[in-house]
Amino acid sequence: MASKKRSSIKIGGIDIAVFIFALIMSVTIWIVHNLTLNYTKVVSVPVVAVSNLEGRSQKSSNVESFMTRCRTRGYDIMRLENASEGQPIELEIAPQDLGHTTGDVFFLTPADAERYVPAIFGEDVIEATVADTLFFKFPEESHKKVPVFANYSISFKNQYATMSGLKTEPDSVIVYGEPHHLENIDRVFTQHFELDELSAPMSGEVMLEAPSGIRLSQTSAEYSIDVERYVEISATMQIRSRNVPNNKRLIIYPPVAKVSFRCSYPVTVEPDKYVHFYIDYNDFTQSLNGECIAKADEIPSGVIGYSMDPQVFECIESVR
Repeated sequence: MASKKRSSIKIGGIDIAVFIFALIMSVTIWIVHNLTLNYTKVVSVPVVAVSNLEGRSQKSSNVESFMTRCRTRGYDIMRLENASEGQPIELEIAPQDLGHTTGDVFFLTPADAERYVPAIFGEDVIEATVADTLFFKFPEESHKKVPVFANYSISFKNQYATMSGLKTEPDSVIVYGEPHHLENIDRVFTQHFELDELSAPMSGEVMLEAPSGIRLSQTSAEYSIDVERYVEISATMQIRSRNVPNNKRLIIYPPVAKVSFRCSYPVTVEPDKYVHFYIDYNDFTQSLNGECIAKADEIPSGVIGYSMDPQVFECIESVR
C-alpha cells in the first residue's frame, strides 16, 4: 500500500506552517515580555467604601473614583483598566481613617488613601500617588449596643480553677438592623467552644453568631481566662446569726458546717481564722419555711472559692 505523505507549502524553501507558528510564538513572547515591564499611568477605579462606623450603614451609598498615578506591571495596568469599566470594588476602610464633615458625609485624605493602594491595585505597585480626597456617604442606621455572652463549656485539671472567670473583649457590640428585628435582641452569643483540662491561662478568638436580619459591629471576640493551682483546706465552721432584734433569738440547725476552701498555691492565709459565716435575720423573715443559705464575710485575698455542707440551714425564731 502506498504511504501518504504530508503535503506542505513552501515559499523560497521555507515551510509556511513552521513560519507562521514561529511568528505567533515570537509575538506572544514579545507581548508577555512587555506586560511584565513596569509602566507609569494614571488609573481610575470605582470604589464603594466599607467601614464599621458606629450608627452608620456598613457600605457607602455612593461610588467614588479612586484615581491614582501608579507605576506597576503592564499586566496590572490592563487589569485595572478593565476594572474601571466594571462593578465598583468594595474597599474596607478602618473607621479611624475616615474624617467626618457634616451629616452622612465622611472623607479619606490622599495621605490616608495611599495605604489602601495595595488593596486595590495589588502588592506589586512600585509607587503610587492618590490625586484627590475621597468623599463617601454613610447613612444612619437603626442600632443599639448589647452585651456579648460566651457560649462555652470548661473543665480543669485536678486542683486547678479560675478566680475571675472567662472574659470577652469586647464585652458588648453594636447590632444593626430594622427596628422590628432589634427590639427582640438583648444579647449576642459566641459560637460554642470547649476548654478542656485547663492547667494554665488560656486565650483565643471565637466568632460571634449574628441573629437573622442583623449585622454586628464586629464578627469575632477575644476570650481569656486566668487559671491558678489551688490547695483545698477543710474546716468545721460555726454558723452565727446577724441583725436579729434584741427581743428575738434565731436558732440555726445545724449550728456548724463543713467548709472546703480553695486557696491559691502557695497558701498565704488560713481562711478559717478570717472568714465568718452567718444567717441574716432579714433573709429569714423573707423565707417561706425558715430555710436559709449562709453568707460569708469578706473573703481574704488568695481564696478562690469555697463549698459548704450542708448548703441550706433550718432556722427557728424564738422570743427572749
